[in-house]
Amino acid sequence: MRVCPICPHHCQLDENQLGFCRARKNINNQIVPINFARITSAALDPIEKKPLARFFPGNWILSIGSFGCNLKCPFCQNHGISQADEKFPTQQITPENLRDLALDLQKKDRGNLGVAFTYNEPLIGFEFVLKSAKLLRQSNLKTVLVTNGMICEKSLRELFPYVDAMNIDLKSFDQKFYDWCGAPSNALETIKKAIEISAQNCHVELTTLIVTGANDSIELMDSEARWIASIDREIPLHISRFFPKFQVTDRPPTDLRRLYDLVRTAEKYLPNVFVGNV
Repeated sequence: MRVCPICPHHCQLDENQLGFCRARKNINNQIVPINFARITSAALDPIEKKPLARFFPGNWILSIGSFGCNLKCPFCQNHGISQADEKFPTQQITPENLRDLALDLQKKDRGNLGVAFTYNEPLIGFEFVLKSAKLLRQSNLKTVLVTNGMICEKSLRELFPYVDAMNIDLKSFDQKFYDWCGAPSNALETIKKAIEISAQNCHVELTTLIVTGANDSIELMDSEARWIASIDREIPLHISRFFPKFQVTDRPPTDLRRLYDLVRTAEKYLPNVFVGNV
């Protein structure tokens, strides 16, 4: 049996057993990322779509995703790939191929900043991200992570100084919400620590999707925004509107009045608050 060190699930895996994320496996008594160099999605996106509002606005970035996630959010917008496993159709792309593609796109009309690892949870493919980021840095290309922040401190620190920007999904300032998403009992504290470390090492923006009746209280947002400001009040916060998806189809979209009430609450502490999905 081996223990996976990447995230706070710390899955204890017997030979040939998959981890919670469905992307890491015990093979020959070693924890191996089986989604290494396998992508399910690729697109040249506006950087604002990540969303990043204060990182090279007006530019484009090559966005790629694989399969698997270390959360099981019942409202997931990308559940088709986040909840998939190794049987899902993929294309092979090595870190070297990825760098070459990013460089080629840089020369095109719209240009390209670098690579955003997104769509599924990129950090369960930690080894691929790290190797790719090193190559991208050597070629003066940017590395962006769109992540849920569920990564242990040792692994996170290995990524710096190769990561330039992150959008971290701070789903709620309540551990009970993370319980609903299948997270371990220390998830919120792990993510808060990841945000603190990342804000010291690269550009960071945060996103909170407001799920109707789940994390939409004024009190929660007040606590969240005050905490963010205690780290750095300049950190942008994206407050996004929920629409029914995946297993959560019995809740209405976020009420716009409540959404803007939450925005005003956050603005008491943070000068850079943005509204998403409206």
